[in-house]
Amino acid sequence: MVADFLQLDGKRVLVFGVANRKSVAWHTSRVLVEAGAEIVYVVRNDELRDQVRPLVGGADVLVCDVEHEDQIERLSAELSARFERFDGLVHSIAFADYEEGARPFHETPKQAFLRAMDVSCYSLVAISNALKDLLASDASVVTISISTTRMAAENYGYMAPVKAALDSSLAFLAKSFSRFSQVRFNAVAPGLLKTSASAGIPGYVDSYLYAERATLRKRAVRTEEVAAAAAFLLSPRSSASTPSGSSWTPG
Repeated sequence: MVADFLQLDGKRVLVFGVANRKSVAWHTSRVLVEAGAEIVYVVRNDELRDQVRPLVGGADVLVCDVEHEDQIERLSAELSARFERFDGLVHSIAFADYEEGARPFHETPKQAFLRAMDVSCYSLVAISNALKDLLASDASVVTISISTTRMAAENYGYMAPVKAALDSSLAFLAKSFSRFSQVRFNAVAPGLLKTSASAGIPGYVDSYLYAERATLRKRAVRTEEVAAAAAFLLSPRSSASTPSGSSWTPG
């Protein structure tokens, strides 16, 4: 029934960002596989590829560090040589350096901010451009954002402005791609999640527990719920979802 509704059977989707079983990208890929889609995974380095391979069976796992343009170009060439097209792309990539703990926003180091912008935002632009000829004319591109970029959470620091740039980029990508295709660009913008990446954010557990108390249903959004929203946006059922790029906010 799910496969019939989503119409994903036989579709091919490129998934960036799986690190382990807690990853949003991992949960999303599981929903897609259950719906009959073929998944090609892209991870940051060889070490992650070795970690991810046992999780995905015989699926292809390729390597691309999106901080390096030459690696994006190499990935594009490798995919072009092996696959005719992709019907969807999942961008679940983000990075911020919290090793020195939370700082007031005005003390954000320039290099840390620029690197977070490169990995977490510009990578979507770079990947979309490099792979545009591989995307079906009605493909769907989905990125993972955050529930709000208008509230200043001290412990999240500069990532909210970075995610705001990511959200804005969706509209510009949708507009730019509309010149030659009907590719859809959307974000799923969940509340706080239990992921390995979130564990590195200072004070995250306290924020997570507060979010559970503050929500109407008294529990935080689950990663599998975010994955279900992403799978819908990747499916042909969401064909009217993005005239100019949009975000869905489960929570």
